Amino acid sequence: MTREEILAGESKNIEFKVRRPEKSIHYTKSVVAFANGKGGSIIFGIDDKTRDIVGVPEESVFREMDAITNAISDSCEPVIVPDIYPQTIDGKTIIVVEIGAGKQKPYYIRQEGITDGVYMRVSGTTRKADRAMTQEMYYESEGRSYDMVIRKDLNLSDQDIEKLCADMKKVALSNCKNNASKEKIKDVTKNVLLNWGILAEDENGDIHPTNAYVFLTGQDTFLSKIQCGMFKGTTRTVFVDKRDYEGPLWEQAEEAYQFVLRNIRLGARIEGLYRKDIYELPPDSIRELIMNAVMNCSFLQPSHIQVAVYDDRVEITSPGGLMPRVTIERMKEGYSQIRNRALAHAFSYMNLIEGWGTGIPRLLREMKEYGLAEPEFIDMEIALRINLYRSAGIVQDNAQNVLKDSSKTQYDAHKMRENKKVRDKCAISALKQELNTQEKMILEFIIENGNITSSRTMELLNLKKRRAQVILGQMIKDGLICKVGAARSTRYILNKSLINN
Repeated sequence: MTREEILAGESKNIEFKVRRPEKSIHYTKSVVAFANGKGGSIIFGIDDKTRDIVGVPEESVFREMDAITNAISDSCEPVIVPDIYPQTIDGKTIIVVEIGAGKQKPYYIRQEGITDGVYMRVSGTTRKADRAMTQEMYYESEGRSYDMVIRKDLNLSDQDIEKLCADMKKVALSNCKNNASKEKIKDVTKNVLLNWGILAEDENGDIHPTNAYVFLTGQDTFLSKIQCGMFKGTTRTVFVDKRDYEGPLWEQAEEAYQFVLRNIRLGARIEGLYRKDIYELPPDSIRELIMNAVMNCSFLQPSHIQVAVYDDRVEITSPGGLMPRVTIERMKEGYSQIRNRALAHAFSYMNLIEGWGTGIPRLLREMKEYGLAEPEFIDMEIALRINLYRSAGIVQDNAQNVLKDSSKTQYDAHKMRENKKVRDKCAISALKQELNTQEKMILEFIIENGNITSSRTMELLNLKKRRAQVILGQMIKDGLICKVGAARSTRYILNKSLINN
């Protein structure tokens, strides 16, 4: 310990004790919490309130060290072996008790038992771990992944397996950037899903789904959910928009990504005869952060992945915190450790995530190229939060200013778009009497925004997915709109022949 560290006060991995308490529980529970986390130190002889170095009487230093060692040995299960040593600062002796991150989690107070005696460190304080966190520790110490846990309570048919395989390949193909990439996409089979941990074989040789299968097929309606919100200002006081996305996890992640794009500023740059839209934050990095949040989410916890848009930032929070041996510094350097390994295999196959560990370094690079502040990483112990700070009103690309809205070139482009909207409205005005209210709303939205998605139709009309798709399908048959793209990139646009007529 240094004087500077002492003056910094207590933290998630440092705790002060002015003297050794008579009841050892007042410090052994912190010993357990450090062992269950990333380690830490308890320093005896420092006032935790004033940070004054009180010290331990020299004649009793080794007696105190023996008492602390015995208390930890007698109270903690599994056995915790601390590193205890005296240190002199400003002529006074303190006792430093260093606790390393344990490999046999969960650790607990023997007298309280495994159910009530598990503790963890949260924001510089020691708290009891709930059942979900205790389970998470079991999986970590055993090297298992919760998404690979077998679900014998669910029935599974060959048709169910074939459908998931077909859906995954369809998504993988839709995310390919060129034909060469598409040719490399292979079929997913039952054996592949078994190898990835999406399916599992029991002791009798029967095939069952795992939690990963449940999440990928959207059968879970509680644990796997992404919550999105847009707020006025910089706090969560006033909601502007709120969405809870359910269903297959890859669709949830895509919906969350689109939610962010709809609620951040969009600028433009004119390149020759073409207008290039540029978001104020790098879209690829936003998408990858949301996908990574899914890969590292602790689905055992009662909370959910949250994506929040504020006036000054986009905030992505993933329950579960950092994995063992992962630090924010190592993340920035490209170190990666996946919590949900089965889901990671699936998302990688579907081209939803790129190479392991490349996301954060690329995010840092792209934010710098946009001329924006470095992202903020907050280790909340029970969750990881990443803040992307938005621009002050001018979107930048490759450190070059994009044309402002007041520039003449963009003004001309804006006028052209507005004139086109007027022409489109005139082209369908004669049909207004033949359209129902829902069809009118969809057409007007397309005219204003260029296209519409099925999810946006659901929001616009306040309908469930199936009903929205029925309406869109009927409008295609009636020659009002056309479908472009496939899978997650599917959009609906006005029928050009209708406009030209």
